[in-house]
Amino acid sequence: MARFIAFLVGLGFCLVLLISVITGAANLIREGKPETVETAFHKHPKHLALASDGPLGKFDRQQLQRGFQVYKEVCSACHSLKFVAFRNLTDLGYSDAEVKAIAEQWAVQTPSVNPETGEPATRKNLPSDHFPHPYPNDVAARAANNNALPPDLSLMTKARHGGAAYVYSILTGYQDQPAALLKEFPDAKTPKGLHFNPYFANLNIAMPPPLVSEGQVTYADGTKPTVDQMAKDVAAFLTWTAEPKLESRHTVGLAVLVFLIFFTVLTYLAYQNVWAAKKHEKAIA
Repeated sequence: MARFIAFLVGLGFCLVLLISVITGAANLIREGKPETVETAFHKHPKHLALASDGPLGKFDRQQLQRGFQVYKEVCSACHSLKFVAFRNLTDLGYSDAEVKAIAEQWAVQTPSVNPETGEPATRKNLPSDHFPHPYPNDVAARAANNNALPPDLSLMTKARHGGAAYVYSILTGYQDQPAALLKEFPDAKTPKGLHFNPYFANLNIAMPPPLVSEGQVTYADGTKPTVDQMAKDVAAFLTWTAEPKLESRHTVGLAVLVFLIFFTVLTYLAYQNVWAAKKHEKAIA
């Protein structure tokens, strides 16, 4: 009897759930998705073309070096690159001596322990070290950034929809709130301490505009450092940090594709050769 009652209760629960799903679907079809300020004013990432795009794409080393310079002089004050080591910079075209100098001169040193006292200390970075975090812990990071935790940028272009285009769009998308937004959603005014950016998910981002003027970074190769150019360069650099083996992956993929095409042709010719006699005998019969 108890099992029968339990069965009826479970069946009733399933019926109620089914009715709720059907009712919700019917309302959604009839009324459509409710419009919110995010759905109305959020924008998809801008188009961004990089040399690394496509199945045969290769990194532009000069652009990667410019992007690293933007990260070093602008972004590294708040954002870490915990999955990247200084020695990885040789892939960008830097020599071992240059990498060693970059590591030693980096603004933040690597946490260590004083061997004599056992107390926390710091030391100069080595090429084998990963880029040190700009803050000692998350509490300090939040305290310095209006309670917002700056994300690590190592895998940012793989973690966000749009990849490099998302990074580029965020950096160049800061603007005043449109009058149409405030007219349609008067309660959606950007809160104090946040900044309106239509390419951010909820339109309001805690990070102030990091790239604010032309010439904020001086490029060694003579490229004009406009805000748009700096945003493209750092987006390209973060594409490399997220997928440093992209070029070798493309090369291997191309080799496999050529092999498969060659193998397919050989298989077809072998098939024709093996069954040619059988087809001839069948034709005679």
